[in-house]
Amino acid sequence: MPTPTCYRHPDRETGISCTRCGRPICPECMVSASVGFQCPDCVRQGTGTGHHPAAARPRTLAGGSVAADPRLVTKILLGINLAVFLLVSVRPGLVGDLTLLGRAWDPSPPPGSIEGVAEGQWYRLVTSMFLHQEVVHIAFNMLGLWWLGGQLEAALGRSRYLALYLLSGLAGSALTYLIAAPNQGSLGASGAVYGLFGATAVLMRRMNYDMRPVLVLLAINMVFTFTWGGIAWEAHVGGLIAGVVIAVGMVHAPRERRTAVQAGTCALVLLATVAIIVARTMSLT
Repeated sequence: MPTPTCYRHPDRETGISCTRCGRPICPECMVSASVGFQCPDCVRQGTGTGHHPAAARPRTLAGGSVAADPRLVTKILLGINLAVFLLVSVRPGLVGDLTLLGRAWDPSPPPGSIEGVAEGQWYRLVTSMFLHQEVVHIAFNMLGLWWLGGQLEAALGRSRYLALYLLSGLAGSALTYLIAAPNQGSLGASGAVYGLFGATAVLMRRMNYDMRPVLVLLAINMVFTFTWGGIAWEAHVGGLIAGVVIAVGMVHAPRERRTAVQAGTCALVLLATVAIIVARTMSLT
């Protein structure tokens, strides 16, 4: 028997159906209800409940607003990464100014100076998340961002998805800052992308989807992480852990306290990340 496809997106297979009309719906279309999920049409047509009109607005699985363009934030993040890549291609000297660096001596220009996050250059923790030098590096990261990001943005909503991406990337930078040698440079969106990997696994588990494809792909990437040279495995692991924790808070939060639990989860991840950064800075100065 063939797998049902979403009635609004026939190219997308799904195992979820609207609890009111029974039509199959994909993650982008499902609206969380008191019991199960409903399709946007049933939500809009629902009347006589006594709720405020805003209560009938379509919502994502995590409680975010259903957007007309479910990939808008993903497209913006792609654009920023590509713009920075083109910028450093024209001005290679910017790489040294934007890359993640704990603490190291920079001999140029004379007389030289000590550079790095430990010297107050906190921005490196963020700028390095959007920095790439090699075509293959940015190609793999942007492919992962596009493949994973679009589905997560549709399932979580724009603001929740953006928080997931940025916090995962920052957590990856923080773990790299903590473990890597102070003079070891690190760059790339890999920490954020691995956060999306972790969140995708959590989301698929929540929706009772077949997790084997994403787990196999994640396992292959982790093998590359620890066997190929020149890869900041710390960023991958830090981003993956943060992505899993944030996604659990996003998709398993009880509906009546959903926003508070989601915000609290993000705050805890941010607090832990800041604590790592502060501790490492104190040890280097």
